[in-house]
Amino acid sequence: MDVQRIAIDAVVALTDCDRDAIAAFIRRLYLAGVKDPKRLTFKGLQAMARG
Repeated sequence: MDVQRIAIDAVVALTDCDRDAIAAFIRRLYLAGVKDPKRLTFKGLQAMARG
C-alpha cells in the first residue's frame, strides 16, 4: 500500500486533481502488476494530462 500512497500523493501534489480519481486509476495499475512507484506516478500523470 505504501507504493500506491506514494504515487497518489505525488500525482495529487503535482496536478491538484481529484484524489479519489487518481487513487482509483493507480489502484487499477497496481492490481495489473505495476509495482514501481515511479512508473505508477508517471502513468498517473499521463492519464491526468489526457483528461
